[in-house]
Amino acid sequence: MNENRFLSMIEAHQGIIYKISKMYRDDPGDQEDLFQDIVYQLWKSISSFKEDSKESTWIYKVALNTALASFRKRKVEINYTEDKHSLDHIEEESTSENQERLFSALRKLEKSDRALISLFLEGYSYKEIGEITGISVTYVGVRLNRIKTRLKEILLIKV
Repeated sequence: MNENRFLSMIEAHQGIIYKISKMYRDDPGDQEDLFQDIVYQLWKSISSFKEDSKESTWIYKVALNTALASFRKRKVEINYTEDKHSLDHIEEESTSENQERLFSALRKLEKSDRALISLFLEGYSYKEIGEITGISVTYVGVRLNRIKTRLKEILLIKV
């Protein structure tokens, strides 16, 4: 895949990457770092994309794996000046109070539960979620029901 095609793919699916970044990081600077790390991992692994699945499915899988793997890495403290080339243009699209409340509630879930519910909220079928996460369709349904119940509990409590 050439660079222009890759950039077009990233532009078309940047919402997925942004949502994963926002779901797995609280701080806007950390969200931007994760966003960039996901794009880097996508570029590194583009040769593994066989186009036998949807681009969005492959992007979700890489993005979720990157977000989860970054929790295992030891965080190095780096001091730098804030660069204004941040996710501001994307953040403007989703700054409503309800969305912020939802993201806050989602961040209170276990990391693996965040992955499942984000795929569900994007409209992926149970079968597709199972393929991306490596769990059975039946277990996807069971987990999603538990996650929905937990989210209702979280949202009923003032977040």
